[in-house]
Amino acid sequence: MKNIEILIVGKHPDIMKTILRLLNNKADWTGTGAFSADEALGLGKSVLFDVVLLGAGLSGVESKQIQDHFTVPVVQHYGGGSGLLYAEVYEALGV
Repeated sequence: MKNIEILIVGKHPDIMKTILRLLNNKADWTGTGAFSADEALGLGKSVLFDVVLLGAGLSGVESKQIQDHFTVPVVQHYGGGSGLLYAEVYEALGV
């Protein structure tokens, strides 16, 4: 199976740490974090992401920049535990 590259963009370090741990604990998934739209866009130049998750704390402008830049599914992540997180990724991938 192909490795799935997932970018999570959000402003809260503790939440980011938890989400990255959950994503990276899944076989064949690699989670990468960014704390701003600029950082996310920069990462997008060197990594081909399969899914982008938007976390809490981003402004409307930042969310729009990310949505406009990436051609992969961009999903708003609302929290709610690992089951919801995984479901969001699976749905974005069409699995």
